[in-house]
Amino acid sequence: MKILVVEDQRRLAVMLKQGLSEAGYAVKCVATCAAARDALCEASCEAIVLDLGLPDGDGLDLLRQWRKNGFNEPVIILSARDAVQDRIKGLDLGADDYLPKPFSLQELLARLRSLLRRQANVKDTVLEHRGIRMDLVGRTTHFRGAPLDLTSREFTLLEIFMQNPGRILTRSLICEKVWSSPYEVDANLLDVYMSKLRAKFDTRDEKPMFKTVRGVGYQLQ
Repeated sequence: MKILVVEDQRRLAVMLKQGLSEAGYAVKCVATCAAARDALCEASCEAIVLDLGLPDGDGLDLLRQWRKNGFNEPVIILSARDAVQDRIKGLDLGADDYLPKPFSLQELLARLRSLLRRQANVKDTVLEHRGIRMDLVGRTTHFRGAPLDLTSREFTLLEIFMQNPGRILTRSLICEKVWSSPYEVDANLLDVYMSKLRAKFDTRDEKPMFKTVRGVGYQLQ
């Protein structure tokens, strides 16, 4: 399970990485807003531990942007800002928990476990977007009431987009999810599958279902 830690205090970041790694998580640490944005574009993660006072911006702006772009995984704020109004603002912007500094690593781990359990329990088994209806348990897909015939690979590809509507997904992230590795896939294979998937949806009278973001990846609109 992958955790992204956004923390600019080096000693604290090292402590967090060591503690989370010993608890069995795969951890990536970054120290700036820009690096955090890049990290989330390059690979998926199951949760984020977020500091607010970063060298190139405010963590709250990052959080606001992530939630707006459809990132729904748990975010725990770690911050020296411990006033009640600070906590309220962070939670209102989409944080799942707020832990003021200084904090106990064991408490952070307990809160992280709780959030991840809760996230696993509420995952939707039926996804709907713009007339698409995916039943993840029954492995069936309908578009505007009509059944769609999807291969196993096409189903997995569409599921990734349905879990992230409106979010721009990088090519490497999609390949990692569909083929388990972003490096072992022919450069044109994803484009071929996206072409096949687009052909399943007739949206000639409205905006296309999928948008190609040149040089980056794709977006379910």
